[in-house]
Amino acid sequence: MEAPIRIRQADLSDWEEILAVEQLNFPAAEAASAKVIKERIERISDTFLLAELHGQLAGYIVGSAVQTRYLTDDLFSKVGVNPSESDFIAVQSLSVHSDFQRQGVGTLLLAALKETAVQQNRRGISLTCHDELIPYYEMNGFVHEGISDSTHGGTIWSNTVWENPDFKEK
Repeated sequence: MEAPIRIRQADLSDWEEILAVEQLNFPAAEAASAKVIKERIERISDTFLLAELHGQLAGYIVGSAVQTRYLTDDLFSKVGVNPSESDFIAVQSLSVHSDFQRQGVGTLLLAALKETAVQQNRRGISLTCHDELIPYYEMNGFVHEGISDSTHGGTIWSNTVWENPDFKEK
């Protein structure tokens, strides 16, 4: 029987493995630095989730809790602490190791972050992606909401948003 993939919060001891997967999957202009990865683990571990199989990092998802609907470019370099109350989790990175791609790891990580958004009573999750990934995110319950203002990595991004069906206005 195949071992289940385990989802857990990132820990500082994971930073080197995370950096390796980040650099494998993103061009240098888009990849997070070691410093930023460490800061994200230290400051927003509640929304920095890892998928592990047999103790190996299969992938991760990380996002900051923010008041705005869409991700802003400053979130790629600036890492604040997640406020207890905010509207959205803005995903800075969803990355799956090449050995584990096309096996549902990204979908599992998105589902785990949705659970976190529900538990924390966030309005939803937003992320930017390249056009070819829009169908993937739509398959995972996200809605394409047009071209992003982001110029991160010198490329064009699309905004996609998942709305929390259990969100309760305070």
